[in-house]
Amino acid sequence: MVMRKRARVIYNPTSGREILKQKMVDILDVFEHAGFETSAFATTPQKDSAKNEARRAAQEGFELIVAAGGDGTINEVVNGVAPLKKRPQMAIIPAGTTNDYARALHIPREDPVDAAKIIFKKQTINMDIGRAGENYFINIAAGGLLTELTYDVPSDLKTFFGYLAYLVRGAELLPRIKPIEMDIKYDHGEFRGKASMFFLALTNSVGGFEQIVPDASLDDGKFTLIIVKTSNLVEILHLASKVLNGGRHIDDPRIIYEKTRKVTAKPAQKGDRMLINLDGEYGGDAPMTFVDLKQHITFYANLDEIPDDAYSNETDEMKRVEKNFVKGVDKLPDKE
Repeated sequence: MVMRKRARVIYNPTSGREILKQKMVDILDVFEHAGFETSAFATTPQKDSAKNEARRAAQEGFELIVAAGGDGTINEVVNGVAPLKKRPQMAIIPAGTTNDYARALHIPREDPVDAAKIIFKKQTINMDIGRAGENYFINIAAGGLLTELTYDVPSDLKTFFGYLAYLVRGAELLPRIKPIEMDIKYDHGEFRGKASMFFLALTNSVGGFEQIVPDASLDDGKFTLIIVKTSNLVEILHLASKVLNGGRHIDDPRIIYEKTRKVTAKPAQKGDRMLINLDGEYGGDAPMTFVDLKQHITFYANLDEIPDDAYSNETDEMKRVEKNFVKGVDKLPDKE
């Protein structure tokens, strides 16, 4: 008797207006037809619910774990699997707001059943995963006061440019944007000085926008490190406008843009605090060491060649935010 492979769908029942809950029978049916004996686990509000279930399923020998929900659910599932020596393959079904990881893997974002059907293509990619101290991240790590402020921003403005558009409109948070004296060591250098923020990106999609890291590779074993040296708000907004105009920020002297396998970040002055943001959530305080784990987890993806416009596929709301943001920045003076 041939044993069938097993798949465990770990889903957030509150994601996407509970759409996953409504479509779960159809989703399970897709994986059954793909040859997996499939079961589902609904996450609970309990801390590390998805992480603990992912680790349990991996240790039980499940060959496939499907993370269904927003980027936060995917992050949590990866944190359950990444520390293990024997790691199952993963698939994702996006049902969040920005779905950065689904963008990077070319997964359909409108219908969770269509996303599940990617399994039939039998196409996989060995994805880099970031390790930050004892935690893992799939898309981005960041530090600095500008990133810390996002914790205070309404959830519908959590995309990077939605947030900056919020600043352009004159938010009360503006006076709190001050530089931090940072000490950031990377493979081929060190930055020590004032900066408003730094990013470590694993994919090209950050907050739903794909121009921030235009040359990102998903499996080369290296982060894209971006350090924003200026703390002048108007200059930061002009840099963001350059991002939207074809990724022209990467050659700007106010930016450090490097490929690196490892990064160590800490405040340069004793007593200063630098909060670290991992995939949009608080991930601890610096000092912290970040390591790119090359091709660490195998994900099902849509690797077929598709048109660039289908890959970008920004929503009308994203396009509106971009347009209004650039308009707002164009009206600003060159200096504060």
